[in-house]
Amino acid sequence: MIQLCNVFKSYQRGNSRVNVLHDVSLGIESGEFVAIMGPSGSGKSTLLNILGCLDTADSGDYLFNGESVMMANEDELATIRNRSLGFVFQSFNLIPRIDAKRNVELPMVYAGVNQEVRNNRALAALKIVGLEDRAHHIPAHLSGGQQQRVAIARAIVNDPDIIIADEPTGALDSKSSHEIMKIFQQLQAAGKTIVMVTHENEIAKYAQRIINVDDGKIRTS
Repeated sequence: MIQLCNVFKSYQRGNSRVNVLHDVSLGIESGEFVAIMGPSGSGKSTLLNILGCLDTADSGDYLFNGESVMMANEDELATIRNRSLGFVFQSFNLIPRIDAKRNVELPMVYAGVNQEVRNNRALAALKIVGLEDRAHHIPAHLSGGQQQRVAIARAIVNDPDIIIADEPTGALDSKSSHEIMKIFQQLQAAGKTIVMVTHENEIAKYAQRIINVDDGKIRTS
């Protein structure tokens, strides 16, 4: 499903260019639950951004479902993100003034889905994460764990192939963190591919495979 081949990535910082990823090759199969780990500055977030089509590599190749995305333009990348990828972030990224259901509807709005379908699919996604009874609560009236569940519902509402999760438990207490990971395991059991960055060993244990990144290189996978 995902194949990185000899990927390099660098950024301009002042007068110098900093190498972030060095000759990274990596494969992730459909239905896998993979955790990416590494120290701060190791390149794991950059790697996740490339996998999520939020950033592009300087060189090498990235095959997504067998098709190279290296030459895709921004509109094409946006289509991949909207149709094939669901994103879950540490900070939830919910819009504070609208309720849970309307937050979950947002990816469908961008995809041009009509209101009736949006309503039904948003409620179904909230039911999957156990929050159908909180559909009309705004984020401020939800706990951190509940907000992250809304974010997961938003990530899955367009039925993506892959869920990209960047430190999804980083802002949560231990109990909520394990509840979130159990939802991810249920989604994997239902056929979703999950790629997650975490710095917590206890959270990484929920994944089938751990990819360790250090100094921009894959150390184990």
